[in-house]
Amino acid sequence: YEIVSRDGVQTCALPISVAEEVVPYWADRLKPPGTLHCGGPVSEESVVGLGRVPTDGIEGVAPLVGPVGVLDLYRQPEELPGVDSVRLFSGYAGWEAGQLDAELAVGGWIVVEAESDDALTDDPMGLWRRVLGRQPGLIGLLADYPEDPAANQIGRAACRERV
Repeated sequence: YEIVSRDGVQTCALPISVAEEVVPYWADRLKPPGTLHCGGPVSEESVVGLGRVPTDGIEGVAPLVGPVGVLDLYRQPEELPGVDSVRLFSGYAGWEAGQLDAELAVGGWIVVEAESDDALTDDPMGLWRRVLGRQPGLIGLLADYPEDPAANQIGRAACRERV
């Protein structure tokens, strides 16, 4: 499997066979590449499912953004008709009361609008760059930020051209 670290946050993708083993009855509806993605450091033994859902809503799905919703994975797929492109996440990110507000107040997060295709992208490893790249101004420049900031000679030239 693959683990990528960006500013201390770990994401990973485990092979499809692992995803099928975790929630076997959803295997036929997994969106390619059908991996089990790491959703965050909290309750890593739990699995969260997202999927493309009917726009009129159905019981067993909590709406998230556009046609994407959080699935009740305890239900059988037949109980959620019209749900497809399922993506599974092991764990989630969570905060104590007031913690996220404090982090936002000091600029610890970049907050952007989600697009419905973000969660179900065909290129999950490229999501970071794509989301930042569609942002205006200086935030958009982070899309081209190198893994090693010391190698940012090209980035400096691009910054002068864009600004």
